Parts: sequence; structure tokens; C-alpha cells
Amino acid sequence: MAYRRRRAILSVLIAAVSTAVVGVLLAVAVTGAPGWDRVKSSFLDWDVAKDSLPEILHGLLLNLELLVFCAVGALLLGLVVAILRTLRGPVAFPVRALATGYTYTFRGVPLIIVLYVMTLGVPGLRLQGMPSTLVLGGVALVITYGAYLAEVFRAGIESIHPSQIAAARSLGLTYRQAMRHVVLPQAVRRVAPPLLNDTVALQKDVGLVSLAGPIDAVRAAQIQVAETYNFTPYIVAGVLFVLLALPLIGVTDWVTLRAARRQGARG
Repeated sequence: MAYRRRRAILSVLIAAVSTAVVGVLLAVAVTGAPGWDRVKSSFLDWDVAKDSLPEILHGLLLNLELLVFCAVGALLLGLVVAILRTLRGPVAFPVRALATGYTYTFRGVPLIIVLYVMTLGVPGLRLQGMPSTLVLGGVALVITYGAYLAEVFRAGIESIHPSQIAAARSLGLTYRQAMRHVVLPQAVRRVAPPLLNDTVALQKDVGLVSLAGPIDAVRAAQIQVAETYNFTPYIVAGVLFVLLALPLIGVTDWVTLRAARRQGARG
């Protein structure tokens, strides 16, 4: 026991020293570059950062609201599409074909193109009750990420052995009840780590809605850059996005580790 403790302490010390050495070398290499002073004044101006922070924080609230809306919408859409793709029988073929075509299409089309079509093309139809550009941008994110999440959910559903559905049916449950009470709880638990990873990716991509005009953190930073002729606001926005993502990344790592331990215990 004491030997293992000493080895653990030694490993931590070696890791800390090696990390410090690499950090110092990188800092010396960057700050010693010929153009460091120019880069520092253009991207790391403390006064500009302080002045632009309130506006960027206000825009970040919009990103956070959009993230919640899009994450819930994409998860629900992905789950529905995944269930439709797993339907069996010739009668369900048209539904399966539509669901398959949807996932193939929106996993292949770049998100930025979907955003442009939804926020610039759809308003051109001039329909009654047309939602705002922000809502259309959120819809573009939902239908794009819904296609990715649908495949994640489908993988989880198909990982459940068919014998479990057969056993549920033999107990008197309908197919829908078997899916709801037997298959889906296990499937969602199995694919929780990749679902959370896609949510982290969505958290970054909500910033693309600024391309359509809404003043989120990215657009606020762009406005501040135009006013100050300094790129520091972009760094501020990037740091805020990282801080926003850290809790979700931590939860993702914890869920992934827990799933790995559970799988190892079963093995």
C-alpha cells in the first residue's frame, strides 16, 4: 500500500514538472517571437477587454438561451427520427425512407448553408406569421443536429437485443410500451456520452447564428472590434464560450468514465 502511494505521488510530481517545463518553453517561444508585441497589443489589450466585456456578456445570454432551446429540440427530434427508422414491416417503409433521407441529407449539408437557407431564403417566401431570424436560425441548428443525434439514438436502440422486446411482448406489453419502458431507457443510458459530446459541439455552433444578424456574443464582439480596431473582443468571447462549455464537458467526462467502469465491471 505504501509503495503504491509513493508511486502515485511520484507520478503526480513528474507530471507537474513536465507540464511546467512545457508551459515555460511555449511561453518563451511565443513571447520571444519578433511580432509578439504587435500581436499582444492587437489581441490581448486589457483595457479593451474590460470595456467590451459587458456587451459580450449580454450577447452570451442569447447564446445560452438558444443553446437550451436547440439542445432540447434536437434531442426530441433525433429521438423521434431514430424511432421511425427502427420501425419494422413494409407498411412503415415510407416513414423509414423519409427518416433515412432526412438523416442522410442534413448530416451531409454544411451547417452554415442550412443557416443561410433558413435565415435568408425562408423569409423571402413572405408567408404570414413568419418567425424572427433568431428563431429560424435556431430551427436550422435543431434540424441539423437532430440528424446527428438521430443516428446516436438509433445506435443505442439497435444495441438492445431483440429478445428483450420479445420478452416484453410476451408479458402483454404493446410494441410502443416495450419501446418506452424497456428499450429506450437502456438505449439512452448507453449512448449518453456521445449525446453529451454532440451537445458540447452544439454549444459552440450556436455562435454561428450571428451570421444572420442577431446580436449574440460573437456579433457583440464583432461590433466592438469594428469600434476599437482591436481584436481583443474576439478573445474575450472565446474565453466566455470555453467557460460556458467547461461544466458540460466535465459532466460528459464523468458520464463517459462511469459508463466505462460499468462496462468493465460487467466484463
